[in-house]
Amino acid sequence: MQRPQFFVCENGEKAPLPFSNAEYERRLTQLRAIMAAKGLEACLFTSMHNIAYYSGFLYCAFGRPYACVVTADRCTTISANIDAGQPWRRSFGDNVIYTDWERNNYWRAVKDVAGGATRIGIEGDHLTLAQRALAGEFLTGAEFVDVAGDTMNARMIKSAEEIVLIKEGARVADIGGAAIRDAIRVGIREIDVAMAGRDAMEAEIARAHPDSELRDSWVWFQSGINTDGAHNPVTTRKLEAGDILSLNAFPMISGYYTALERTLFLGEPDKESLRIWQANVDAHELGLSLIKPGATCSGITAEINKFFESENLLQYRSFGYGHSFGVLSHYYGREAGLELREDIDTALEPGMVVSIEPMLFLPEGLAGAGGYREHDILVVGETGAENITGFGYGPKHNIVAA
Repeated sequence: MQRPQFFVCENGEKAPLPFSNAEYERRLTQLRAIMAAKGLEACLFTSMHNIAYYSGFLYCAFGRPYACVVTADRCTTISANIDAGQPWRRSFGDNVIYTDWERNNYWRAVKDVAGGATRIGIEGDHLTLAQRALAGEFLTGAEFVDVAGDTMNARMIKSAEEIVLIKEGARVADIGGAAIRDAIRVGIREIDVAMAGRDAMEAEIARAHPDSELRDSWVWFQSGINTDGAHNPVTTRKLEAGDILSLNAFPMISGYYTALERTLFLGEPDKESLRIWQANVDAHELGLSLIKPGATCSGITAEINKFFESENLLQYRSFGYGHSFGVLSHYYGREAGLELREDIDTALEPGMVVSIEPMLFLPEGLAGAGGYREHDILVVGETGAENITGFGYGPKHNIVAA
């Protein structure tokens, strides 16, 4: 039996994608302008975020490579045989399936779709050393040019359709936050509270976005010492009276992540905890006031740093004060050029979507120990910014009776 190295399987009908055909054409037109400026005949994308951005398909690697190859007239996803026709149904454009009957059929498929291109754009921040070596072996004579930065800059400005989807995510996050707060009580485990929030978000996504793939929404709910890190996983720790709590709700709609993060207390906080919490809320509100077109990431950071220093709390700052939103999750994506940090000088522009999320962490043994964090999402407009997060923050809203 002659078994193919790669093949096409257009099984079923194309599924509704998160954006219109015109939106994907807009993105590809913008990409092809980048390609023309750099003299590229093709782009080979390997990351989840860029493949999803240009094709709509969000892959599940499970140890296998995936790609989206864009040429002057085609956008083609390349997927593993184990996924059958689903990548074609979920792709804007074409799809080629590679088989595992023979090692490196993935690269044979890439070579075929690239069509003899001799100057190819790649993602230098994603292609591993091993895969880069195979690219050189199979795409003989091709010159590779890193376009990761160019595509990141393109993704930082959101379209009207993207902003609609991001606003929906923020709305769903508020629903998750309410379910989390309602579940909080003495003796309940972190995992039980987290499941309540996740279930509420997934149910709402299924209701409001029935054509989407339901995947990857999650909650990190932390209590006590577990609040010290922003990304600490959920545990089975039981909540105790007096605990500081951290609510983190993350709905995912078609690869687009949004977030709601809040500090809460189970019972009245002590005086020092209340002082630190209020200082973090004040920093949060200062940050919200600074988001406007023309403001720079480093300039915003400097202003919030100045405030924390005046409160003698700057030494307890945990990380940068915010970041971009879009095709993003805890395991793919990052528009690192739009983070509110000292070393990022990017100026905000209309269409950018950023968070304000100051966090203070005081270690055990200090008065007010724990992690304090508030998080809102803002859409930058022509003259200011729209806060799309609705869930209340601070001591007035988030002290839960013990």
